Amino acid sequence: MIIESIQLKNYRNYEKLHIQFNPGTNILYGNNAQGKTNILEAVYVCCTTKSHRGSKDKEMIRFHEEEAHIKINLQKKDVPYRIDIHLKKNKAKGVAVNGIPIKKASELLGMVNVVFFSPEDLNLIKNGPAERRKFIDLELCQLNKIYIHSLSSYNRILVQRNRLLKDLVFKPECEETLDIWDAQLVRYGREIIRCRKDFIVRLNKIISKIHWKLSGEKENLQIIYDPCAQEENLEESIARSRTSDKKQKTTLIGPHRDDIGFYIGQMDIRRFGSQGQQRTVALSLKLAEIELVKILVKDNPVLLLDDVLSELDGKRQNQLLSAIDQIQTVITCTGLEDFVTNRFPIDRIFRVVSGTAIQEN
Repeated sequence: MIIESIQLKNYRNYEKLHIQFNPGTNILYGNNAQGKTNILEAVYVCCTTKSHRGSKDKEMIRFHEEEAHIKINLQKKDVPYRIDIHLKKNKAKGVAVNGIPIKKASELLGMVNVVFFSPEDLNLIKNGPAERRKFIDLELCQLNKIYIHSLSSYNRILVQRNRLLKDLVFKPECEETLDIWDAQLVRYGREIIRCRKDFIVRLNKIISKIHWKLSGEKENLQIIYDPCAQEENLEESIARSRTSDKKQKTTLIGPHRDDIGFYIGQMDIRRFGSQGQQRTVALSLKLAEIELVKILVKDNPVLLLDDVLSELDGKRQNQLLSAIDQIQTVITCTGLEDFVTNRFPIDRIFRVVSGTAIQEN
């Protein structure tokens, strides 16, 4: 899987931009606040329809403009594709593949598999459960069409149920309609739990070997799925929680409250691990993500590294750089010293300055 080029118009700080990527390693370097991360974000948006920062569409449109465009050309198993994203300030985004509009943005997911790695991801282990659920959801949505449908349906039903719980104060006679929402919540919730269980099993088979190597063959890492409720008990658990749900006016049980734990032996890395251990686990997780895509999709993902090398020590830098051999990679950094020091092959270099990207080789 190779992204050949990207074009931007009125996106973030770019009035216009056209970059031709190399199939190997592409470096975007320059001072901070020049727009390096914006290019990676645009690639990610075009592949997933969402910003890795969680930004809204209107926030990605250049100041004083009403709309923005992103276009990427790519090759997937030797077949060319063009993806167009049309961002609008006050309307839903438009998405087209090879010039043909698609009805749902979710139809795009899985066409291009990207792995995004930023300094924030190094804190994935110690941050709150919402970050870890986001990691699972983003990866599964690229790998499993059933999961996309189940997750979007579940989230829509959850919003409706929570709205009803708030309205019950004024409309107590509507409580019986909770049964309808609960049945749907259970239906899609069970599918989400099943997919997450399977994902963690697959991930464990890969990450244990990666982390064993990263830790100098000293640590056996295991990821534990920690669901809010078990698949077989979900209906009963939601029913039992109804009184509490009504009091707190929100849904307290379901996969929207799931988490995952990281253990070395009996030690919970999230609670008792050192910062170095937490970062090593986060790195292992990203490297495992790459391998999982290779296995399930039978193709390489595109790797986006946002200034992450500066946050890793020499050993972890080398482990990361050695893992991306034969994978198209776009890396942002403030300077080229890390690559020169490690004698890392660079295929194409762009210097990013104030909304321009100048190819230097």
